[in-house]
Amino acid sequence: MPHDTVSVAEPVEATPDATLPSASSGSDDHDLRSLEAGLDRLQTDPERAPNPWRRFTTSVVPPIVFVVALVAAWQAYVAIAQPRPDIVPGPLDVVTAISQAWESGRLQLAVATSLERGVLGFLIAIVVGTPLGLLLAEVKPLRRAMGPIISGLQVLPSVAWVPAAVIWFGLSDATVYFVVLMGATPSIVNGLIAGVDQVPPQLRRVGTVLGAGPGRLATLVVLPAALPGYVAGLKQGWAFSWRSLMAAEIIAVGGTIGFGLGSMLDQSRELADLAGVLATILVILAIGILIELVFFAPLERRMLRRRGLLQGGAK
Repeated sequence: MPHDTVSVAEPVEATPDATLPSASSGSDDHDLRSLEAGLDRLQTDPERAPNPWRRFTTSVVPPIVFVVALVAAWQAYVAIAQPRPDIVPGPLDVVTAISQAWESGRLQLAVATSLERGVLGFLIAIVVGTPLGLLLAEVKPLRRAMGPIISGLQVLPSVAWVPAAVIWFGLSDATVYFVVLMGATPSIVNGLIAGVDQVPPQLRRVGTVLGAGPGRLATLVVLPAALPGYVAGLKQGWAFSWRSLMAAEIIAVGGTIGFGLGSMLDQSRELADLAGVLATILVILAIGILIELVFFAPLERRMLRRRGLLQGGAK
């Protein structure tokens, strides 16, 4: 019959070079990289320009007011109850302890040592955790085998690794870096896996249509699209690495291990200097908050704004 002689398969079997850009071309890489924001922006209202004053009043003022009120209540309690200074030091005692540590140079040395260890250990955890997380997310049998172990390592207290690390590496910086690595890597891996699980299937299909193989699909399409979960994993990984670092510095003291904030905290404890202990705790807390505000919060806002997911101008 005439309609049987008409083939509809011919146009479908046209060579990819005739309809698609080359898989190795620069324009193809650009097309693949641009997929990460496309579907998000289609479902998002146009972005409004941020209001700096509103952002300041909603994000900066409330924490400042809370801290001022907390310090005022603390000082009022000390003035009214007049407890022993070695049991409940006042805010001025803590400020004095910080000032003395600064004048002696101990504070600068401890902060520099701990920050160097924390940042370097965290970067090593990123280098290890990112390819491992992407591999587990893409290879299902491997994920079923290793996923529960990674989750178990995430809930395992990092301080549990310190005795083993001391036996393996001695009282050296390698002990500290190992504990930081074991504390941060599981969070990075699980964050990336969660982000990959939330990637819309449409992105994978479009990437395949554009000629991406498994490797390029994972690195140019899946990984950028999984950035929200990945960044969340990085934030949690940094928190775990900072906590792990403090635990390692408090327990592993001596040898070739330098003087960090954990060592400074343990030293104040041995001297029964509660004002010094509280001063060191406040410094550790301030560094964690500062890194969140200076690095992770802007990174997260920029990522969400680029995807069209940042609603309102106050964020």
